[in-house]
Amino acid sequence: MRLADLPPLRESLAAHGLLANKAFGQHFLFDLNLTRKIARLGGALEGRAVIEVGPGPGGLTRALLETGAAQVIAVEKDRRFIPLLAELQAVEPGRLTVIEADALAVNEAALLAEHAPGVPALIVANLPYNVATPLLVKWLTGPFTPEAMVLMFQKEVAQRIAAKPGEDAYGRLSVLTGALADAAIAMTLPGRAFTPPPKVESAVVVLTPRADRPPAPLISALEKVTAAAFGQRRKMLRSSLRTLGGEALCAAAGVDPNARAETIPVEGFLRIAEAIA
Repeated sequence: MRLADLPPLRESLAAHGLLANKAFGQHFLFDLNLTRKIARLGGALEGRAVIEVGPGPGGLTRALLETGAAQVIAVEKDRRFIPLLAELQAVEPGRLTVIEADALAVNEAALLAEHAPGVPALIVANLPYNVATPLLVKWLTGPFTPEAMVLMFQKEVAQRIAAKPGEDAYGRLSVLTGALADAAIAMTLPGRAFTPPPKVESAVVVLTPRADRPPAPLISALEKVTAAAFGQRRKMLRSSLRTLGGEALCAAAGVDPNARAETIPVEGFLRIAEAIA
């Protein structure tokens, strides 16, 4: 049997008696035209490995395999989908590895060393809504750095990721992302594209980690600074950063202590973090 011979996803789900689990923030994307577009957003997949989080019934997984990924490592927490994914694995032996695990606790570097050693890797995922932001922060700030990330979020979260200083959506996530990656919203999807349809729109963000990635101590300091600054975003920095040094810290970083966090560019926050680190 080939990928093309598999039954439609809706039929596979029905055969296994599976429905989306709200507790896991699941919304399934059945449209193969859309999943194929998403799979291609990270560039050519030939000779590359892909980590996919939350594959569910395997719609995006099918597209990744169709598009030519050398190895797909699918990390699924909901064990109900493991038998269904095993059927897909049987069609593509050697190219699909299914891992039953919580993606927040997974060591991506170890997975790749075991299943795709020496192969360049990226992350492509229709992320479960309830863990999307923690996963992004993990991948941005942790030791594992993929070549690229193609990730689907709620549209509101995607806008925060890609926002610029002065925009309403600009916040802590914007700064962390801007310091560690280049990010752009590549496509948006209405709720009706999913089953069950969420009440919000979704958007796919393409992220490319920066070559000049700050060292770990600076990233840690940046997380502290942004948490304090945007935790009281309507206050001036001299007040919101008081516990970290306040006005003296701003002076050392060459940042206006009377400014508010929403107006400070990523470079300004990095200078503040450097003054701490």
